[in-house]
Amino acid sequence: DTSPSEAANLNSSSSLGVSTLCAICGDRATGKHYGASSCDGCKGFFRRSVRKNHMYSCRFNRQCVVDKDKRNQCRYCRLKKCFRAGMKKE
Repeated sequence: DTSPSEAANLNSSSSLGVSTLCAICGDRATGKHYGASSCDGCKGFFRRSVRKNHMYSCRFNRQCVVDKDKRNQCRYCRLKKCFRAGMKKE
């Protein structure tokens, strides 16, 4: 027997058909966007970056941590992680 909150979690994850975590930052995913399970923040970041052909650079060694708390610190590494997660421009 499951509690109502557990049942809601089971239903939402199975109806999405994707992992419930963003493949880029680990926040809660809202669905599959541009080919990867992602949150609205990473979806919007990817869309803006691709539309405007942004060329970012990393101030460190191109191995920055991209998580929910630090995802805005390095745009180069975040975009690289978007592509690695399977996001496509089309």
